[in-house]
Formats: sequence, structure tokens, C-alpha cells
Amino acid sequence: MITLALAFTAGAWVLQQLPSLPALWPVGLLLILLTGLCWYLPAHIRRVFLCLLAAVCGFAWAAWLAQARLADALSPEWEGRDIAVVGVVAGLPEQRERGVSFAFDVEQVLTPTARVPNRISLNLYRHNAFGSRDSNGAGSASPAVKQAAIPQIHAGERWQLTVRLKRPHGSVNPHGFDFERWALENDLQAFGYIRTRSEYRRVDDMVWRPAYVVERVREHLNARIAQVLPGRPAMPLLQALVTGDDSGITTADWDVFLRSGVNHLISISGLHITMLASLAYWAVYAGWRRSYRLNLLLPARKAGVILGWLVALLYSLVAGFSVPTQRTLYMLTVFAIALWLGRRFGIARVLACALLVVVLIDPWAVMAPGFWLSFGAVAVMAFAGAYRVGMLDKWRQAVHAQWAVTLGLFPLLLLLFQQVSLVSPLANAIAIPVVSLGVVPMALAGTLLPIDSLLWLAHALMQFVTQAMHWLAVSPWAVWQQQAPPAWSLLPAMAGIFWMLLPRGFPLRWLGWMGLLPMLLIRPEPLPDGTMRVVMLDVGQGMAVVVHTARHTLLYDTGPRYSAESDAGRRVILPYLRGEGIVRLDGLIVSHNDNDHSGGLQAVADVLSPQWMLSSLPAEAVPLQVKQHRACQTGQRWQWDGVVFEMLYPDVTSMEQVDLQDNNRSCVVKVSSRYGSILLAGDIEKSAEARLLEAAGDRVAADALLVPHHGSRTSSTPAFVAAVHPAIALYAVGYRNRFGHPKAEVMARYRGLGAQDYRSDRDGAILLDFLSVEGIAVHRWRQQSMRYWYARD
Repeated sequence: MITLALAFTAGAWVLQQLPSLPALWPVGLLLILLTGLCWYLPAHIRRVFLCLLAAVCGFAWAAWLAQARLADALSPEWEGRDIAVVGVVAGLPEQRERGVSFAFDVEQVLTPTARVPNRISLNLYRHNAFGSRDSNGAGSASPAVKQAAIPQIHAGERWQLTVRLKRPHGSVNPHGFDFERWALENDLQAFGYIRTRSEYRRVDDMVWRPAYVVERVREHLNARIAQVLPGRPAMPLLQALVTGDDSGITTADWDVFLRSGVNHLISISGLHITMLASLAYWAVYAGWRRSYRLNLLLPARKAGVILGWLVALLYSLVAGFSVPTQRTLYMLTVFAIALWLGRRFGIARVLACALLVVVLIDPWAVMAPGFWLSFGAVAVMAFAGAYRVGMLDKWRQAVHAQWAVTLGLFPLLLLLFQQVSLVSPLANAIAIPVVSLGVVPMALAGTLLPIDSLLWLAHALMQFVTQAMHWLAVSPWAVWQQQAPPAWSLLPAMAGIFWMLLPRGFPLRWLGWMGLLPMLLIRPEPLPDGTMRVVMLDVGQGMAVVVHTARHTLLYDTGPRYSAESDAGRRVILPYLRGEGIVRLDGLIVSHNDNDHSGGLQAVADVLSPQWMLSSLPAEAVPLQVKQHRACQTGQRWQWDGVVFEMLYPDVTSMEQVDLQDNNRSCVVKVSSRYGSILLAGDIEKSAEARLLEAAGDRVAADALLVPHHGSRTSSTPAFVAAVHPAIALYAVGYRNRFGHPKAEVMARYRGLGAQDYRSDRDGAILLDFLSVEGIAVHRWRQQSMRYWYARD
């Protein structure tokens, strides 16, 4: 059973690595062949073929579900067009900075010939009441209108709406979050917004289906907590613990929990479900066994099992049924069946059953870090507690379990996130008992019962935990961080970990540390002197470019700020630099003060504290963490590892012009290596291009160009294009951006001179290696890391 479950999971995982989905008929023939072989082969060989058959079954199952889900897609011709639909609010509405977001089950499409996926994600923006909305959430209505109230939307309501949709499309970067995979896993095949107030109406107040009833209950529980604790700092944390809704947790709090290693406790964890089920079991068992009549009807142990399982089921549903809750519920289900039948199931068999059920329901779960961390933690604890001679006291058991989990998950955390909390054993020793035994029971009781004092007490305890975690997280030794290790190093690392966790008495357990050496010591080969790698990150409609030399790293622009809690610095730039092992920036250039170029500045400065910064920003916009700031100015020049950096624009007179637009203050930098050069031109427009050509002359010529102003027709004059004459034109643009960048006539100018164009909305991050006289090697990350779900584009 265990081997077959692992093989099935491996087959589903292999499918998720493919750049395109295979045809199903060859897989079906292979299944028939393997089934026949398993029927006729001898028993000792049959086991091997059974494992192979299980793997092919997992592969085929994942492929069939993927094809079915991708078939339910929004047609490209209906992107950005008005579509009238009727459907039900299917998920817990989440309050956002500019409105409300929710999942929507489409029941009927009213627009003739339009084809809409069954489930979509919608936003209703506040100013949509009377104004219009652009792709960045900015509307054309007046400020007063933008604050207009929007109707209250609740889970389970049926609405008629007019919407505009687009297909799932996210940023694709090295070491970055794959939004399109997440959308596929959650069966969200289109994203969009509701058009205007006059075009939507509530059809039914409640659709009485079980899934919608559960979501309405979750909404009421959230509202109860918000009503008792309005505006309190730990209120979103209690909502996460009770209903699994973590949308209100701030980025600063998440950073604290991640650095302290207790993020698994914030929202619903398997530990909370197990604890509540155990409490319910013992409460029923203790009362039931005292009644002679009740015991005649049903033994006390079985009665406790039933109620404990029901509590676990209800809490899992209210929690949103995430992978950790599923894993815990399925494990508890197997244990409950075993207790009911009076049989003993080993923990490994129980874990295998839960693994198989999760992958059967959600084959995309194998791509989620939480899947491996959740099952890995239980597997490590089970292994660490097996085959022990004698019994440890409870305190030593707890310490041993925490040590085993910390050590056992170290390789996975390093591979997945490139950082591991070193304070997590101490942090969990504080947080687990307080949260699981104090905060969660009181928060649930205070939410379900009209006892406000319990919620206030839970809030006070949660604030204590947050303060303690903050104290641990700010210490300089809180986190181990390094570059992403090679994937193959996970196998020797896990082998070494399991060797170290063997029971005391096994010889040479300390040699297990050697299994970690490849993961910790292998470093990527450094660039040779005089060469460079330039990475234009995919940040949507904005710019962020990283220049690597042999021993230095420069960041040019920091991308946009998407919302109050989200920006390109935190979502794209920092994960990329962390994955590359960059712990500090040697230099930072912010071309100008527009949001799409400076929106991620604060997040980058908070974490990496750049040595110096050049920009055209006003002094008040420069973060305090920047040690040295100077204005960009023509003539600035420096050299790193044989690579020359030269500031070509703006000159002193340009910076002194009060009426000059921010775009035309953009810092223009030329970077020249032994094997080629690139010009980073910011958002300069026609007048600035003319001044640049007048001042720099033929020095603007470059092999590659970050096309000015994202390919807008206000830039890239014929004279400028001819003077630069690039072989490679890079366009930093967002998918279906409202400006229509890059403009066709601009692209035609560069192509007319033989330039090859690359664009972030189509290619993802673009890596240029200036390493050889043979030319610039270009790698398009969306193609290099191709997965079958990208084919929707």
C-alpha cells in the first residue's frame, strides 16, 4: 500500500513537469499492457510492475483531469469584452484595498456566442458604482465618485452581472511564484471585474447548496470576529485561525512568522484539527462511559471516535479545506475506521492513505510547497518516534519531536524557499502550546458562542505570540539563507537526515551530516571577469533589471506597487535575488519616481540595504535604509570586475528644470562588458532622447536595449533607434496592459534594423548572458521553464 501510494504520487508529479499534455490513448494502451503483465507475471516480479502500473495510473489520472480542466477555458477573442452572466458567489468575499474579490460559479451566459469557464474570479471596485475602471484598477470617475459605496456581496448569493475577463496570466521568473499553476489548481480559468452598478443585480439571497452554505457560515464567523474586535491588530490572525481566511494578515506579520518559523500555525494547521478532535473524543468518552444505557447502545470509545471525527470534519470545512486540513482529516478518518473496527494501522500506512486521497482529489497539490512540508513533517515525526526502546517523558518527547521536524524539513525548506528559520525550535516551543491549547479553543468558542470575553482573551494571547515572534525574528541570526541548491542534492540530504534520526545506538549517526554537504557547499560557477548576466524580470507593467558581474550585483528599477500589501520588490525581485544567493545589493539605480519603476523600492531597501543608490527621486522618497544616495548625472562612471557602467543621462540642466516630466528625468545607463553592451533607457521620451543623442553621440550604440517607456509611441524616435541600433530589443510590458504597449509602429522600427524583440508578457523573465564572442545568449524563462498550463497563452 505504501509503495503503491508513493508510486501513484510520483506519476502525478511527473505529469506536472511536462511542457505539454500527452495524448491519452498511448497512456491507456500502456495501462492495459501493464495490467496484463501484472496478471501473468510471477509474484516476485509482479510487485515491480504493480509499482510501475500505479505510477502510470497517477500520470494518466493527472493528465485526464488536466485536459478536462484546461478545456473549460475563456476563448481569447472574448478577453476584455463585456459578457453578461448569471451565477453564484462561490467563495468567501475578501475585502481588498479597492473593493471586494470573490470566486463566482457561472450558471448561465446571457451574451450570445460567448463561452465562459464554470468558475471565475471577480473584483468589484468601489468606484465602479458610477465610473469606469482601467486594468490597473484606476477609474475615470472623480475622486468623490471613487469613494461611492458598493453593494454588499455575500457567499451563496445569485447575481446577474456584466463582466470583463481575461485568461490567467502571471509573472514567470526564476525562483518565483507560479500564479498560473495556482489558478489551474483552484479551477479559476478567468479573472476579471464587474462593469457598472446599473448592470448588476441580486437574483437570490441564498442558494441552498452545501458548499455555499459552508461559505456563508465562514463569512458569518468572520463577521462575528470583526464585530467584536474591530480594527484590533490581531483580529485578522484570529480570522485565519477560525476560518482559514488569511487575506487580512499584513505582509509585515507574514515576514515575522516566516522568519520565526511559525507560519504553519497561522491559519488552520493539522495540529489544531487534531487537538480539537482529541478534546472532543476525550470529552465524549469521559461522559459516555459513565452511562450504563449509553454504553449498551454504543461503546464509549466508538462514540468518542464519531464525535471527534465530526468535529475534525466541521473544522476542516470551515477552514476552507486546504491541503494540511485535508491531510489531517484523511489521517484521522483512517484512524477512526481502525478504532471502530478494532484494528491497528501503522502511521506509515495511514499517511500513505491520506497521501493517495489528496492526490486523487487534487493532483496539482504535488506542486505546492505546503503539500511536501505537511506530509514531510508527519513522516519525519513518525520516523523519529519509531523503533525506540523505552518511553520518554512528555517534555522530552516534545523536544525530540520539534528537533526532528526542524532537522527533517531543513533540506526541503532550503530547496523551496532558500531560507530556514534557525529560531523555529524556540519559537514553536512558545507558539504551539499558546496557540493550539489557548488561542484556537477560545477563539472558536468566542466565535460560536455569544461570549465576547473569550475573543478578547484570545486576542490578547495572540498579541503576546506576535510580540514574542517579532523579538525572535529581528535577531540577525534568525534565518539561514543561501542560493537555491541543485535539486539532486535533496536526495543525499534527506538520506543524511534520516540517518541522523535513527534511534540511539546505531553506529556513526553523526556521519549523516555529510549528506547535507552538497546542498550547503555547492555554489554556482561564478561569472568570469569582464562578463555579465543581465536579467529583465517579469514584473507586469513596470521595470526591474538585475545586472550580475563576477562579484557584484546592480538592480535597475524596482517594478510597480500593486497594492498596499503587495509590490514587485516583495513578490518578484527579492525571491529572485534570494534564490541566486544575493544577500546585499552593491548598487541600486531607480530611474525615476513613477510607480511602475519605484513601487518596490521600500521592500528591497528593507531587506537588502543597498550600499548606494543613484536616482532622480526627491530626497523624501529615498528609504532610510539606503546608506548613500546621489542624483543621477551625466559623467558618473564606475567599473566592476571588468564591466563598465556609465551614466549617459540626465545632465545637470535637465535635473534643474522644474517643469520637466518625471519620464524625462529617467536615469539612462550603459553597461559594457567584454562581449557586448546594453543600454537601460528608463522612460525617456522624444525630447529626452534628442538631448541624450546630442550629449552622448555614438556612445548610445549598444547590442541590447531596454526599449524606452515600454515601447510607447512617445519614445523611440527614428533617430534614437538608428543611433542605438540594437540587435536585441527588450520590452518590459504587462499582459493586456491598458496602454497597448508595445506599439506596433515602434516594434516595426526596431525590426526594420534587424533587432530581435523580446517582451516580458510573452516570454516572462529574459536572461541575457554576455559570456562569449559568439554573441549574446538569450534565455526566455517562460519557454525555459515551460509547463503545459502556459499553453493557454
